[in-house]
Amino acid sequence: MLMLQGARQRFCDGLTRRNFLQIGAFGAAMSLAEMMRLRAAAGNAPTPKKSAIMIYLPGGPSHLDMYDLKPNAPAEFRGEFKPIGTNVPGVQICELFPLQAHMWNKLAVIRSLVAVEEHSDSLLMTGYSENENRTANHPSLGAVVSKLREANKNEMPPFVSLRGMSAGTEPGYLGIAHRPFTPDGPGLDNLRLPGGVDSTRVDERKGLLASFDSIRRDIDAKGTMKGLDAFAVRAFDMVASGKVHKALDLSKEDPRVRDSYKDVEPFLLARRLVEAGVGCVTLAFGGWDTHSSNFKTLRTQLPQLDRGVTNLIQDLHDRGMQDDVVTVMWGEFGRTPQVNGNDGGRDHWAPAMSALVAGGGLKMGQAIGSTSARGETLKDRPITVPQVLSTVYRAMGIDPSITFPNGNGRPMYVLDDRGAVAELI
Repeated sequence: MLMLQGARQRFCDGLTRRNFLQIGAFGAAMSLAEMMRLRAAAGNAPTPKKSAIMIYLPGGPSHLDMYDLKPNAPAEFRGEFKPIGTNVPGVQICELFPLQAHMWNKLAVIRSLVAVEEHSDSLLMTGYSENENRTANHPSLGAVVSKLREANKNEMPPFVSLRGMSAGTEPGYLGIAHRPFTPDGPGLDNLRLPGGVDSTRVDERKGLLASFDSIRRDIDAKGTMKGLDAFAVRAFDMVASGKVHKALDLSKEDPRVRDSYKDVEPFLLARRLVEAGVGCVTLAFGGWDTHSSNFKTLRTQLPQLDRGVTNLIQDLHDRGMQDDVVTVMWGEFGRTPQVNGNDGGRDHWAPAMSALVAGGGLKMGQAIGSTSARGETLKDRPITVPQVLSTVYRAMGIDPSITFPNGNGRPMYVLDDRGAVAELI
């Protein structure tokens, strides 16, 4: 059994998101082979060919200091940063985003999103708040991709989380077989063959497993176990092939590329994973719960974020993958338009937030929607988080009105709010 633990992320509510995943014993002693069997049990389904990268900015980034600056607002609202023009006329973003400004024709922003005040990625990844999911238990986008790719016989997991387990990565009623693979910490070592174990010894271990399974086959007069043995072989081969480990091994990259991603390596990992065939990758970057020292924090984090996301998007374009991978970057909510007295901090603000979108064959080079003169309320084109997810599903070739049976056998829509962001289509 392998326990993978992610980093702690503490927010202002005092809660710690302790991330974990057990590989080889998913909850109730489930092996990797048994997980594959579960995935195949439901039969074939349409397989999405495109991928998604979901970038989570935990804590709630300030929309007014990133993509929705208000230079004409009073000083206590507009803050310390100035807007700069992009290579698309009429679109301005923060001065600390010069790299994005030079490639805005490859990007788009939604400035009129409404959220909920909840320190959770549940809404962003499932379309439902964590509070709603305590009863409804909806699956994440990555879990849906995993479900639709379960019949594929490749050596890459369909859903990878580079930030451990969270409310937004859970598979809900689709079942634990569709949790993400989480290559965190010691998990990298488990993707290598143990020292001294070569391909010959792997074959011997397969034979040993077969001898144990023969006892179960004798009991199973219908021959079901014979068919299930293929999943044990696939579990062996996924590790033995080393394809997953190779995708996660940054030493395979050109040193100049690695240098360009210094301190923002998760963005490079995400690119390598979708390039290797992963259907959905989610990562987290920074800490954005800036009740105090908002501008001091952002002066450090925004340039790093600028470099990470622009390197990622440019890499996808350079490889001809811009239409095959849709990327979304956002946090739980925006932050208060009026700066507080706590060393220039901003507090939670659910009525308005922004999100960055790129790729997937969507229409780029634009800013969608707007907020009021002080960034307090939506001025036009209100858009919900589920509508953004619906657009992502469509970009991936997945019908957002698709249904899956929940634990009681009742068919459930992936999203109830399935309206698309028409400007992106």
